[in-house]
Order: sequence, then C-alpha cells, then structure tokens
Amino acid sequence: MRYDTLYPEIADARATAGPIHPNGGPNGGGLPPGGYTSNLPVAYRRRRWRWFGRILATLILLFLAAVAWLVFTAPLSKSLEPPVPPSVTLLSAEGDPIAKTGAVVGKPVDAAALPVHVVDAFVAVEDRRFRSHWGVDPRGILRAFVNNVFTSGSSQGGSTITQQLAKNAFLDSRRTFGRKFQEVLIAFWLEAWLTKDEILSRYLSNVYFGDNQYGLDAAARHYFSRPAVELTTGQAAMLAGLVKAPSRLAPSSNLKGAQERQAVVIGTMVDAGLLTEAEAADISPARLRLARSKALPTGTYFADWVLPAARDNDGEIATEQTVTTTLETKMQRAAERAVRNAGLRKSQIAIVAMRPDGRVIAMVGGKNYGQSPFNRATQARRQPGSTFKLFVYLAALRSGMTPDSMVLDEPVTIGDWSPKNSDGRYLGEITLRQAFARSSNVAAARLIKDVGPAAVIRAARDLGITTPIDSEASIALGTSSVSLLELTAAYAAIANGEAPVQPRGLSQSDEPGWLARFSNLRRPLGRRELEGMRELLAASVSEGTGRGAALSVETFGKTGTTQDNRDALFMGYADGIVTGVWMGNDDNTPNPGLAGGGAPARVWRDFMGQALGVSARPKPVAADVDNASDLLIDDGENFIDAPIELEGSFGGEGVGVRLNRDGSIEMTQPKDQSGDEAVEEPPVERERRRREPVPADEEF
Repeated sequence: MRYDTLYPEIADARATAGPIHPNGGPNGGGLPPGGYTSNLPVAYRRRRWRWFGRILATLILLFLAAVAWLVFTAPLSKSLEPPVPPSVTLLSAEGDPIAKTGAVVGKPVDAAALPVHVVDAFVAVEDRRFRSHWGVDPRGILRAFVNNVFTSGSSQGGSTITQQLAKNAFLDSRRTFGRKFQEVLIAFWLEAWLTKDEILSRYLSNVYFGDNQYGLDAAARHYFSRPAVELTTGQAAMLAGLVKAPSRLAPSSNLKGAQERQAVVIGTMVDAGLLTEAEAADISPARLRLARSKALPTGTYFADWVLPAARDNDGEIATEQTVTTTLETKMQRAAERAVRNAGLRKSQIAIVAMRPDGRVIAMVGGKNYGQSPFNRATQARRQPGSTFKLFVYLAALRSGMTPDSMVLDEPVTIGDWSPKNSDGRYLGEITLRQAFARSSNVAAARLIKDVGPAAVIRAARDLGITTPIDSEASIALGTSSVSLLELTAAYAAIANGEAPVQPRGLSQSDEPGWLARFSNLRRPLGRRELEGMRELLAASVSEGTGRGAALSVETFGKTGTTQDNRDALFMGYADGIVTGVWMGNDDNTPNPGLAGGGAPARVWRDFMGQALGVSARPKPVAADVDNASDLLIDDGENFIDAPIELEGSFGGEGVGVRLNRDGSIEMTQPKDQSGDEAVEEPPVERERRRREPVPADEEF
C-alpha cells in the first residue's frame, strides 16, 4: 500500500481475473464472474431505492407541513364556520321585508343534542366509520373503487362526512385530482382541530336537502313542520336519504322516490347494527307536512331587478344578509292597484315610478309575475313614440328657440320620408308650445331637419339614454327602441334639473362607492332650456294630448303612441314623483284604439292620484260659444271618437245636426220623415257618447 498518493492503489483487475476471452469473456459477456465490477448492479439498485425513500419521505414531510400550516395560520374564527349559501332579504325604504331571494338556511344544530336515531341515520348512510377514521376512510375509498369499476350498479362515493364538510365549506364542485387533494388535506386539518360532534354539527347545519333548504333544521321545518330535535326515525331516515340527490329526491315533488330512499337508509341502519329488524319493521314511510308558504315572496319584478345591484355593491354574497332598497310600500301598492283597475285583457302593462334623483319607489313589469316574470319595465325594448319628442324639442331649445318660436305645421318630405299628422289636420304656422301640446308629427320632423339628428341624439345621451339610436330624421317620432326605466329616468332629469339621472334600487347607505359616483356625475341643465321644457310638458297636459292625466296639482307629461297602436305610453311627473306607463302586446301586434292619451294616461292619473293623495283636475265648465268647433282642441288625439248627431223638430219640421270629428257642423235629414219628433236615443247609446272617449292615434 502506498501512502504518497491521494487514494490507495487498486490492483489490476486483469491480474486476478485470468486470461481475457477473445470475445470479451468466457461467455462473451465482458469480465468473468468474480471480477472487480461484478457488484455494480447491486449497488445501483440500492442507490435507486435510497432515492425513492428520500422522495417519499419528503412528500410526507411536505404534507405534514401543509397540515401544520393550515392549523396555525388559517383564520380559524371564520374558516371553521362553513359559509352558508347566498340568501338576501330585501327591505323596503321603511324597513319592512318585501322579498327574500336565495336559500333558506336553518338554525345551526348541535349533533350532541340531537336524538340518537337522527345522528345514526346520517352516519349509517353517509359514513359508517365516521367515529373511527381520521378524516379519510381508505376502506370506503377501496369499496367505492371496486364497486364503480367492477360492477354495473349505481356509482358509490368514498368521501367521508369530514371530506364532504371540507368540500361544502371551502371548495368548489370541480372533479379534479388537485381539488380532491385539497379536500383530503382540509379533512385532516378539520379532524386535527375539531371533535367528531363538532364536525357532524357543522355538516348537518349546512348540507343541502332540496327545495332551496340548507341545514337539517330548515329541512325538518320545511318538510315536516317540526324542529330537527323532534324528528322521528322515519323522518330522519328520509332526510338522510335526500343528501345523495336532493334536487331529484325532494319529497315535495318526488315523494315516492324519497320514500324508496328512506327504505334504503333504514336497511343500512340495520346492517350497521344501529337498528334491529323489529324496530325497522315498525317504521312506516314518512308523511309530509309541508310548512305553509310565507307571505314574503321569493321574487318580484323589483326584487329581480335590484338583486344584482345588491350583489355588485357588497361583493359575492356568501351569508344571509338584509339589504335596504328604495321601494316605498305605499307607492308599490298604488301601482299594483292601478294595474288591477286598468281593465286589461290580453295587453300587458309596465309602470316605473321614481323620485327625481333616481330612487325607484315602485315597479310593475307585467300583469302577473307568477305567469310571466319577464320584466317589461327593465328588460323590454320598445319604440317610445312621441315621448321621444322630449329630446327633439330640447335640441330645438338649445339651438336658441323658445316655446313661443314658430314652426310650420304642414306636410314635409325629408329624403324618402314624408310623415303626416295622424288626424290629417294641419294648422299652418304655430308655436312650439302648440306643436308639442298637439304632438304634431310634421312639426317635429321640421325641427329635427333644422337642428339635425346629431343634436337630438346628443340631447338624448345627455339625459341618460344609452341604447342605440339611428342617425336619421325618423327618430323624431320615436323609431329607436328604449326601455321604460331608461325613458322614465330621462324625464326625471327634467324634473330634477340635473342630468343624467341614474335609476337605482338601493338606499342611500347602500350606494356604490365614491369612484362609481364620480363616474356618473350629474350636470345642471341650462335654466332657459329647463324652463322651456317644463312649459312644453305642462302645455301637453293642460291643453293637449295629455289632458287625461291632469291632476289637481301642477302636472307635466307627454303621450306616445307607435304605428298601428302597437305601443302606448304616458310619461310625466308631479309633486316629486316621476312615472312612466307603457301598454302593449308582448308579440308586438296592433291594439286598435289604444293611444297614449287614453288608457296609459288614465292609469298614470290613477296611480299618481293615490300616491300623492290628490284628485284628477276638474273638467272645465261648459260655456256659451258661437261656434261648436271652438270646443275642440287642436291636438293629434281628438277626443271625439265618432260623429255626434242630434235630431229634433223646429216649427213642426224635422231638423238634424251632425258634429264631425274635425269639428265641422253640417245639417242632416232627420231619420223620421213624418214630422214627429225623432225617437229618443236609447239610454245605452247616450251613455256611450258620454263616456270618456279613446283618443285617436297621434303619431307613428
């Protein structure tokens, strides 16, 4: 052995290995047996297993470290209380509950305080070895694997109650290996931190039982009208059976399936030794005793509209919350009463009422929410008809005109478009006030021709209209679609004096933050333009097409009727309330005789009268006139729906007079030629002539 080298000498392997075979060894395999390198494969195998053991040990340490990290760093005060499903109770502006949306969540239950048979039913069917495993049951996983792979029966799950709690409380429903690993990890953590009764209590307090019921106590009260502590063995077995498929097995809609599943749970309890055969034989199928539905609705037109805003404001709702809205109970009842009194047949109706600052205080989206939850106040896009003239005249006032400026009420052609007044009457040169009051189509067309469609679109945008508007002259008559909610907010801008007005359903305390408010800054309207628009809106109600909506207080408004009477609207405000009313058919078919100054104006007046506690404006007293045509108001909605004929005798001779729709008077030949007085008109016919007529179509 030499000591002057770094390593000991190694003898020449060939010196002891004997002669080398010409082909590399006695058997052609390299060095002969017993040579220096004959132990290399053994060393390699040892080294490979040593690395495998190191990797496995590292994984185990990482797993234990992750569990320890969860135990010491997780927010235990919250994370060990599984989040309940979203549930929101909406309150009116007065603080009264008006609707409840989302899940019904029961009171937490204490597994230790529940009857033994209730706990046994869930343990038997969901996790028979719940009391003995550490969060994961290898035997259960193996059993489920064998069943699912090698049998053709129904699939089985291997998750324990602890794993189900982990999944329900902290994870989503994705079926991936990573999510399953998280589930196992959290299950070990829960077992390390909670007792078995605490795990079971949290599981039973949050599991889903169908019919939107979460938690054992909620399900017991919903299906059997009793608390969880009073459940019988049969009732507990039925509820335990629902966990597998709560939506499909909910006994309210599938009682037979729920009872069959109850029998399976009873059999499982017998197999687990939790019930005897005799006890099981005495258990009959559970009978339902559904709790009476509460008066509080789960959905309304207003609730459906405001709920997304509540969620956006508070983030994703994960607990039961109460949210205060802007809805005023008195106003909502008045709106619903006005709809009931509208005398609707197949036609639909929508009403939106708001304060000038945009707080929606009443909303009706149709005749019956139960039959059709489609909200025609917010979701429907319909043509506004002449209510769109608000923006035409605002653009005209911005150009320098005033309500006393003159406009020609004569036929006009703009390109290929030749609008006409619905009554066929043209008055020549009239003021803007007269043109707006009688809703002259040709006057509006001339105005948009003068100011340009771009100016009208700009006026609409300034007042908050966001829907697309075609850049063409025909928009003057309301050919672009808009929602009733958005249109009502535009009229609210005139009432408020600032624009745009953003409709909102949440109370002041629930408003969005300063950034959202900053992005929706309102700008004051010009004083001259504002006063001019208010003068025009007042004239429409006092002397024009909107007379049917006049109240005993100062009233502002505008009628609208689309082509073939498909849509009819009245938009207006009085004494701090802005209201829009729409009527029409969902299939957009014509409604003969329907016009904005008729039924919509009357519904508007009915609602506003109740909301404000005021009456309709008294009709003017009849006065002596030289010409009967002076009694007629030059408007596009003539209140005479048929010629009026009067017959009598004068000096023994029959005399007849006809008052035509256009106000002209002509002499007629009496029907009775005998010289006697004409037969008196039947009372029914007289009443028909006296009733409030339906105005004629005012615009396209």
